[in-house]
Amino acid sequence: MYVATAFSVVTRNRDFRRLFAAELVVFGADWFVMVPLLVLLPELTGSGIWGGLVLAADTGINALLLPYTGTIADRFDRRKILIVANLAAVLAVLLLFAVRSAATAPLALVAIGAMAVAKAFYSPAASAALPNVVDPDDLAAANTVAGSAWGTMTIVGASLGGVVGAAFGPYACFGITAVLLILGAALTFTIRRPLQAGREAGTPAPRTRHALRESLGYLRQNPRIRALVTVKMAAGLGNGVLTVFPLIAGLHGAGVLGAGLLFAVRGAGALAGPFVLGPVLRRRSWLFPGLALSMALYGIGYLGVAAAPWFPLVVALVFVAHLAGGANWVLSNYALQGEVPDRLRGRVFSTDLMLATLAIAISQLGATAVVDFVDEWVILAGCGAVTLLYAIGWRFATRNVARAQPSAVGAD
Repeated sequence: MYVATAFSVVTRNRDFRRLFAAELVVFGADWFVMVPLLVLLPELTGSGIWGGLVLAADTGINALLLPYTGTIADRFDRRKILIVANLAAVLAVLLLFAVRSAATAPLALVAIGAMAVAKAFYSPAASAALPNVVDPDDLAAANTVAGSAWGTMTIVGASLGGVVGAAFGPYACFGITAVLLILGAALTFTIRRPLQAGREAGTPAPRTRHALRESLGYLRQNPRIRALVTVKMAAGLGNGVLTVFPLIAGLHGAGVLGAGLLFAVRGAGALAGPFVLGPVLRRRSWLFPGLALSMALYGIGYLGVAAAPWFPLVVALVFVAHLAGGANWVLSNYALQGEVPDRLRGRVFSTDLMLATLAIAISQLGATAVVDFVDEWVILAGCGAVTLLYAIGWRFATRNVARAQPSAVGAD
């Protein structure tokens, strides 16, 4: 059974288990800090603008830095990068303790911006390191487990952040996050396997400018890799739907609890997706059709949400959409990890993450710009339609690429 195989990687492989646990800490820290902070800032300032600025700083800074941080992941020791990024995030979280009034609210932007910088260094290094801590036969299963981390911590981090914040205040959440980030650094420190392939004797690490040119040249020469790094943009361009989650819940009479349920179901879908569609990872011939299907299903799901007459159906369709989105993320990651050489993997993953993050930012800014002028259903349908059309166009554009060169990983 595929799910059993996936979890057996966790039980058998100590190094993968520790890398995965460290990633859970990083993903959870995002939500455990952000949820209470987004409640705290309006209370201190009397304005909702600070919450929007914090979210924009988190997404925008991360996207802008990824082209550079990917080169760092290929030039330097990935273990040290992961540890330093975690410890830097600890210092950033501690700065949030100084946010006590409207006058100190700008410090929240500084802190979240610093956390975004740390995350920009952490993400490509962790993605590039994964194939080095598992055997080749376990890579598909390891990706399924690793791909569940974001969905898991969206549910756990956001939920616990809200509960702990309500019970003990936001500063308790900040303190707990700092402790957990230190634990994440400790877990990474104890990984025994090297997190990158050894460089040939006498071969210096490429300088940043040369490294960027080399990765761009690699992408130009490999249409299959270009296709794979544009996959996550589909769900990203549909991500503007999140801006109307509270409004949709209100229109259905579900209120705050309904909005929370929608965010939780979103995480649950992302968690389930890699396991439900995991078997696709094992078949080369299914990869590109599976990617196109996952993109299309995300779009169709939100077109359905726009037309759904009752809230339980909305919840079900949101789950389906993000099940497809979670599978899309893992399928593309697995293919890239198996096909991109280790010396280029960090740079390619940084490009992949940058494109996805920029797509999210564009979609959310677009939805925010029109949310006061158009019906919520129009935003939902528009985001769904954009993702569906992207899926169709991507499949049409890549049909020859998929046939020309089968994946180097997996088995038919």
